Amino acid sequence: MTSRSDILSQLEKQILPLQGLRKLPGDNNVRIDCSAMESAFPNGVFPVGCMHEFITHTPQDGASTNGFVAAILGKLLKQGGICLWISTSRTLFAAALVSFNVNPEQIIFIDVKNERDVLYATEEALKCNKLIAVLAEIKNLSFKESRRFQLAAEQSRVTGFIIRHGLRTTNTIACVSRWHITSLPSMSAGMPGVGFPRWKVELQKIRSGTPGSWIMEWSAGNFNVIQQDEKVIVLYEGLKQIG
Repeated sequence: MTSRSDILSQLEKQILPLQGLRKLPGDNNVRIDCSAMESAFPNGVFPVGCMHEFITHTPQDGASTNGFVAAILGKLLKQGGICLWISTSRTLFAAALVSFNVNPEQIIFIDVKNERDVLYATEEALKCNKLIAVLAEIKNLSFKESRRFQLAAEQSRVTGFIIRHGLRTTNTIACVSRWHITSLPSMSAGMPGVGFPRWKVELQKIRSGTPGSWIMEWSAGNFNVIQQDEKVIVLYEGLKQIG
């Protein structure tokens, strides 16, 4: 007799592709090398071939978000490949990407005049299966526009990142995940302000996964969890039981 857990596992495997989380043999299987964070993802692997949303509210958080995303790009581009970074007002210092294991020559920056051009360039880039990733800095994005991005990423297997700087209110879009990265003081031998980049990482939404919150540091080329916010996990598990 088939056990309940086996039935649920089979159902999950059938449902995930319908939610834009297909896993194909040719996919660039990415290991984040952080078990605490990977346990939040469906199948325990960072989702590729789909869209991820990052929201920021302050310039400080924007800089931290750029660093966190660059660290993920470093994992994606580890075996080579190219990423497009599209924006209207780029402030990123490209040479700093080396700190996150990204070679600057692996990033092609596309600077356009307005967000309408960002939308067009992003959708066209997501259709190009020769790319590994596409990152777009765009503030205003509708569900319809994000759905077009998600469908393009599913078809090409390119992984997309949307960074929405200075967002005051959030709206529902079709991305597989939503993140909020907050800057924290770095620490070294108990002295604040001296040390490695440190962030509060909030995975606010993850399709078919488990949202979570972590205090983490980027050191020795990897994500290192300093503290996990158990309140987020307990609340999420409680809501699942109620639902």
